Amino acid sequence: MNKLPDPGVLITVIIPSYNAEKYIAGCLESIFNLDFLSIEIIVMDGGSTDKTLEILSQYTYNILRWKSEPDLGIYDAMNKGISIASGRWLYFMGADDRLLPGFKELAGKLTHDGTIYYGNSIPFYEDGVEIDPYGLLKGEFSAYRLAKYCMNHQSILYPAKAFYNLKYELKYKIAADYALNLRLWGNHNFRKEFYAIDVVSYNMGGFSAGNSDEIFIKDKSALIRKWMGWKIYMRYLIRGFKDKRRHRQGV
Repeated sequence: MNKLPDPGVLITVIIPSYNAEKYIAGCLESIFNLDFLSIEIIVMDGGSTDKTLEILSQYTYNILRWKSEPDLGIYDAMNKGISIASGRWLYFMGADDRLLPGFKELAGKLTHDGTIYYGNSIPFYEDGVEIDPYGLLKGEFSAYRLAKYCMNHQSILYPAKAFYNLKYELKYKIAADYALNLRLWGNHNFRKEFYAIDVVSYNMGGFSAGNSDEIFIKDKSALIRKWMGWKIYMRYLIRGFKDKRRHRQGV
């Protein structure tokens, strides 16, 4: 359970990092450039051996806190950040992502602390090519759409109370955010509000690119059944069966 929110801090931005000297300054500058006062930044570094810590040490902004120590991966770092966060809403981003002006606009929509707010992400590769082949970084997510596809973690602002008795499951090395969102979207105590606002430039070549979370893949159907209910679960199974049949038929 994280500590009680500070009424003076609207949003805590939590950034896990490891050997991010190439990215961390640009990430932080994208936040500072918003000139947004009701915010704190927590960088949870996993014990970088490059110049990441040297770069962090150069910043004297009082809204920035950072700590460097060995961790068990990205989601362990996020859990550590949650435990010391003061904000009424929590936001997670990678060191290679960049906030856009729309983030401040979405922040202006935060009024109900039982609501999960989310917008759009703008994808990019380091060669400057913008691409989102499946169209998953934009648009509203229904429960069924979420059952089929993972939404972009960096598009979401979570109320701090969502984490009072919840954290990222470390057995999922790549898809712990997907598992968490399935649970929260199935929890009707939390409203979900979408705004067609571009909030972040998301690096498509980051940690999850090209990697697979086999444990999550194995558990996914059971998680959908447990958290999303039988109606969504059966619809998901039927769609999967039809997709496999079309694939066998070469359609």
